[in-house]
Amino acid sequence: METIDRAAEAIAGASAQLVTAGAGMGVDSGLPDFRGDEGFWKAYPPYAKLGLSFIDLAKPHWFERDPELAWGFYGHRLALYRRTKPHGGFAILSSWMRSMRLGGFVFTSNVDGAFRRAGFPEHAIHECHGALDWLQCSSECGTPPFSADGFDVDVDEVTFRAVGPLPRCPACGGPARPNLLMFDDYGWDSSRYDEQRDRLNLWLANVRAEPDAKIVVVECGAGTAIPTVRERSERVAHMTGGTLVRINVREPQGPRATLSIALGAKAALEAIEAVRSA
Repeated sequence: METIDRAAEAIAGASAQLVTAGAGMGVDSGLPDFRGDEGFWKAYPPYAKLGLSFIDLAKPHWFERDPELAWGFYGHRLALYRRTKPHGGFAILSSWMRSMRLGGFVFTSNVDGAFRRAGFPEHAIHECHGALDWLQCSSECGTPPFSADGFDVDVDEVTFRAVGPLPRCPACGGPARPNLLMFDDYGWDSSRYDEQRDRLNLWLANVRAEPDAKIVVVECGAGTAIPTVRERSERVAHMTGGTLVRINVREPQGPRATLSIALGAKAALEAIEAVRSA
C-alpha cells in the first residue's frame, strides 16, 4: 500500500514524534468498544436494564447520590485496565520514539494508563482527560491527586455495583473519586493535567526551536464524536509543518496531505514497521 510506504518514509525521516491516541488504540488490546449505546450495553448488560448510557454514568454526581453504582462502573474498568496487556503496536511506537533525535511525546484521551504500562516515560505523556489509575479527594481537602495503586474495588459481576469499602483520601479519610474529567464535571482536580500539558508545550517549543526539525504526528484510533485528539493532531502538524499519519478504521480522512490509513492501530503500525525494517 502506497500510504504505508509513505508513512514509513515520514517516520524514518523525522527527528521528533508526537503520538496521539483515542479509544480505538485500546480495542486491539481486547478492551470493549463503547461506540454507541449498543456497544456499551453489550459490555455492561445491567446498565441496559437501567437505561443508563456511558454518558449517563460518566458523571460525578453519582459519587454523591449512589457511590456503589459509581464505583461499580469505574472500579470494574480499573480492574479491566490493570489486567489488560497493551498490544504490540505500543512497543513499535515506543521504539520509533526512542530513535528520534528530539524524542517524542504522547497525547491521549484514553484514561486506561496503557502507555505507562507499555513503558512510555511518565514525563512524556499527556492524558487530556486524566487517568483512572489516579484518584482525588472528593472533599477537596487540598491533597493533590494520588495513585490508585493499592486501592482495589470489589464489584458484583451481576449487578456491577461495588461491594465492601470504597477508596478514601489518605489524608483526610473522606471519599475519593477517579482523577479524570467526566461529563458535567466541575470538581475535577486538573493539577496533574496542567503539569502534563506544560511539559508537552515545552517539548513542542523546543522541537520548533531546533533547526531543520521534522516532526511526525502518528494518530491512532481517534474518532470525530469527541474530536479533541484529532484537533490536536491537525494543529500540531500544521503548526510545525509536520506530517500527520492518521490511523482509523472508520474515519481515516483528514486535511490535505494527511496520510490516511483505514486499518486498526495494531495492524497499521505493524505494516509500517515491516516496511521500515525491510
